[in-house]
Amino acid sequence: MMEEDELEFVEDLDAILHLSPEVQLAIEQVFPSQDPLDRADFNAVEYINTLFPTEQSLANIDEVVNKIRLKIRRLDDNIRTVVRGQTNVGQDGRQALEEAQKAIQQLFGKIKDIKDKAEKSEQMVKEITRDIKQLDHAKRHLTTSITTLNHLHMLAGGVDSLEAMTRKRQYGEVANLLQGVVNVLEHFQKYMGIPQIRQLSERVKAAQSELGTQILADFEEAFPSQGSKRTGGPSIVLRDACLVANVLDPRIKQEIIKKFIRQHLSEYLVLFQENQDVAWLDKIDRRYAWIKRQLVDYEEKYGRMFPEEWCMTERIAVEFCHITRTELAKLMRTRAREIEVKLLLFAIQRTTNFEGLLAKRFTGSTLSDSPGKRPETPLEPTNPFLEDESGDDNASEKDEDLDRPKKPKAPDNPFHGIISKCFEPHLYVYIESQDKNLGELIDRFVADFRAQGPPKSGTEEGGAVLPSCADLFVYYKKCMVQCSQLSTGEPMIALATIFQKYLREYAWKILSGNLPKTSTNSGGLTITSLLKEKEGSEVAKFTMDELCLICSVLSTAEYCLATTQQLEEKLKEKVDASLMERINLTGEMDTFSTVISNSIQLLVQDLDSACDPALTAMSKMPWQSVEHVGDQSPYVTSVIMHIKQNVPIIRDNLAATRKYFTQFCIKFTKSVLEPFPTSFTCRLYRVAFSFHPGALSVSNSPAVLCCVFSSFIPKFINHLFRCKPISMVGAEQLLLDTHSLKTVLLDLPSIGSQVLRKAPASYTKIVVKGMTRAEMILKVVMAPHEPLVVFVDNYIKLLADGNPETFQKILDMKGLKRSEQNSMLELFRQRLPTPPSGPDSAPSLSFSAPTPEQESSRIRKLEKLIKKRIQ
Repeated sequence: MMEEDELEFVEDLDAILHLSPEVQLAIEQVFPSQDPLDRADFNAVEYINTLFPTEQSLANIDEVVNKIRLKIRRLDDNIRTVVRGQTNVGQDGRQALEEAQKAIQQLFGKIKDIKDKAEKSEQMVKEITRDIKQLDHAKRHLTTSITTLNHLHMLAGGVDSLEAMTRKRQYGEVANLLQGVVNVLEHFQKYMGIPQIRQLSERVKAAQSELGTQILADFEEAFPSQGSKRTGGPSIVLRDACLVANVLDPRIKQEIIKKFIRQHLSEYLVLFQENQDVAWLDKIDRRYAWIKRQLVDYEEKYGRMFPEEWCMTERIAVEFCHITRTELAKLMRTRAREIEVKLLLFAIQRTTNFEGLLAKRFTGSTLSDSPGKRPETPLEPTNPFLEDESGDDNASEKDEDLDRPKKPKAPDNPFHGIISKCFEPHLYVYIESQDKNLGELIDRFVADFRAQGPPKSGTEEGGAVLPSCADLFVYYKKCMVQCSQLSTGEPMIALATIFQKYLREYAWKILSGNLPKTSTNSGGLTITSLLKEKEGSEVAKFTMDELCLICSVLSTAEYCLATTQQLEEKLKEKVDASLMERINLTGEMDTFSTVISNSIQLLVQDLDSACDPALTAMSKMPWQSVEHVGDQSPYVTSVIMHIKQNVPIIRDNLAATRKYFTQFCIKFTKSVLEPFPTSFTCRLYRVAFSFHPGALSVSNSPAVLCCVFSSFIPKFINHLFRCKPISMVGAEQLLLDTHSLKTVLLDLPSIGSQVLRKAPASYTKIVVKGMTRAEMILKVVMAPHEPLVVFVDNYIKLLADGNPETFQKILDMKGLKRSEQNSMLELFRQRLPTPPSGPDSAPSLSFSAPTPEQESSRIRKLEKLIKKRIQ
């Protein structure tokens, strides 16, 4: 029992001493202490170990125990003092609570007295002001009664006067009186239950109805709808009648306007009937001249008869436009075969001029539901291309505007299309004409190019954009602006389709069609011109003029690419917002990108082919019999000579398109396999079928539709593997040659230039990576092959290539026997590190990425496959 009591006492003590983290944190903030005994996570064992870290320290145990006992006694004294101090706290608290309750009761009593006094004061005030309120109510009711009686007197007298003036046609007095009667009658809407008030309201409505009928009859008498001549004319009576009509039902006003305009334009319908000669498009000016005379005549005779807010002059012009559009549409449907382009453009120009004249003269308030408000001034109109019609001063601002989000263009002419809309169904005549004109323009460009010849090297034309390109886009601009003035709907889509057609025509006939051919028997851009021929074949080297022509075609294609993108943006600005998604010139931009890629590849092919004989000579040299290391070999001198001949010409001609010169340098040094753009696929199929009807019929795999770029560094490494066997001295000579080529390639972008520029980092990285691999191959060849394990490990370390074929080529270069090679290949497979498993882990060796020689081997297999299908 004693043990259980002790256990329960310990548990209760632990529960008391265990404080929550919040309480512990508060204690530490109020009573900060560095004593380990005050820590929440106090551990007695660790504390004792701290006091006695060694056995020798136990000698002071008595002293430590005495200190702890002294500390305990002090804590007990402190606790005892605090406990005694809290003895009377409970009694003091109860006494304070009782005093507070007494104070609250006294406060409630005072508040109740104040409330009672306030209620008595309020009752006294109500008694004092009761009579005053009654007098106020009486005064308000008396004032309302007097006002209502006055309104009733005015209403009764006004109704009597209104009926009398109506019978006498005194419209001037009626206009003012009627408005006042209507306003007074609004005050009696809540008294309509009274018979006398209701009777007066009905008399007012009867007078309004009678006035409307009477005024319509007066206008009918003054301006009869039948007869060729007008029997009446403007008068003061009719002018006052119009003022009355403003107060009457709006239908009366609309009826007056409708009858007057119909009668005023009746002569127009007779003069320009469908069977009249003046009705056809060639005499459309007479229509507009007639309405101008009529508007002047109206202003002189009737300008003061109608109120200014009726906008009668504008209403007559608008009705004339509606009638003209209907009549012209009907007439053009009947005589559609007689419409010619010049006649149609003449009619549209005269019509748009007339619409512009209307916009200057009128606000267009009668065309919308909010009259009197002229549309906001539109933003500065955008032009189709970067140049400004007024000059080139704002060209930089236009460039910045291309990157800004486009806002819908506000209409600057509210009358635009009010007549000219009828010409839109017949704009196909204009579109067909532009199709024909563009076709003739392309043919003229082809003829001019053949007559003038390609740009000459060393002249200002060398490498420059072809002039025909600017002429084409200037004509595009003219057509687009003209068509946007005619319509912003489907005709603009049709014109964009025509633009797409002749952009492709220009790309193939002018640009690709005039690129120099890599073989004499190819009639254009063919697969054989894109693939390298079998090794050792003679390929004619381009002349300086041909290199200049290729650079000129490349610069022109780049200009066309950028301008086509701007053309697409401008077309989207001109066309309706609902049709904007149908404007897409991506295919044409892909076409120009293809021309650029083909031009670069031709330049690469030319320089690459010029270097082929030197590389072939390198592979045929007897490297086993080289006795000493000298200067660079003759084949290196030959390669450098060809580079110094071609690269400066290409760089100078591509000075305006520096990025494509960089691409040329990269493609010359790096082997790439690029797919053709989608828009070029069909072209490639057509070329293949031109060779043989069954060409490419076996497979439509996109992998076949690729442009193979096998360039200098991979080819150099390929020929390096063919140099076998190689002696130690021969390998040293090859290493020296490789270093010389590496130096030249690193300096390739600025070779032969007076201005030294640092080569792009991307290009430098490619050259260093490729030529370093060639140097590593030669260093492996130079290393002794015994012991075998050291040689294999050295190969894996230097080349990081896990392909046994590459290792086999290294052994062939060393001239080892087959028996030795087999044992070394087996050891090589054993020494290869196992690729780590897992999707995120990367192997230490390049097992998946093809090496340049593997890539070149795949390219040759692809070439053979395509040539086999073409034959």
